[in-house]
Amino acid sequence: MCKRLAQAGYVPVTFDNLSTGHREAVRWGPLVEGDLLDPLILRNALSKHRVAAVLHFAARSQVGESMSDPSLYFRNNIVGTLNLLDAMREAGVNRLIFSSTAAVYGQPDYTPIDEAHSTRPINPYGWSKLMAERLIEEHCSAYGLRAVALRYFNAAGADPDGEIGEAHEPETHLIPNILRAAMDANAGPVRVFGDDYDTPDGTCIRDYIHVEDLCDAHLKALEYLAANDGWHVFNLGTGNGNSVTEVLEACRALHEGRPDAATLPRRPGDPARLVASAERARTELGWLPTRSLADCIETASRWHRYTQP
Repeated sequence: MCKRLAQAGYVPVTFDNLSTGHREAVRWGPLVEGDLLDPLILRNALSKHRVAAVLHFAARSQVGESMSDPSLYFRNNIVGTLNLLDAMREAGVNRLIFSSTAAVYGQPDYTPIDEAHSTRPINPYGWSKLMAERLIEEHCSAYGLRAVALRYFNAAGADPDGEIGEAHEPETHLIPNILRAAMDANAGPVRVFGDDYDTPDGTCIRDYIHVEDLCDAHLKALEYLAANDGWHVFNLGTGNGNSVTEVLEACRALHEGRPDAATLPRRPGDPARLVASAERARTELGWLPTRSLADCIETASRWHRYTQP
């Protein structure tokens, strides 16, 4: 996102505690090393850099970790967001784009899922993001904040130029885990959780949205907030679902049939299908995703090949 902002003529300032991020990834604009749980550093950063708008990506995001340590998630994702809102109000910054998630919907009643779908999270991560949304919405009502929440479905892919991509430890996303197993002879088979879902091939179906398309949506949202008051929510997805097996086969096609797969029992709480309706983003933001699952896999493969030891 910082790369795309710089290309669009903005000066992105990265505020990060580097607990899961990487200093070497901050190449576009300055880095302020700080934590949302430290209000003083946060206020100073907003004031010093004369910030015009905030894109809030800072959250813990592993579902399993949230189940074992919910306090960490509520403190970081909710208290951190409240600190950010307070600091923005003090600094006179009134535009916010919030990185939200399809996890706020929980088990879907129907697919594709639109923004009118009920929100019933099934894990602390999803609850923490929904509570953060509510905080932001109330600040829009009470203090004149302008804000957009972008509910991502399955973010995937990497920078087409190969300059930046996913680098998580531990890695929990499907495509990077498949590619790591394909490129590392010692990695063993990739794990597939469940092959008995009510889907055509028995594996879960997800809506994979390329990170470049996500960046496009954030730029559109910045333009949108320049002309629109209040609180707005948009799903970000392609509207098309691909099963775990389809993703695995697409990755194998690029890596000489690798990797092998091992089927494990279902994970608790995994819905059979999560597919977005992004019609609202199309009509109101003028946003339309243009990258395919093949683009997600090809750019991610190039990135992981570059970074593989």
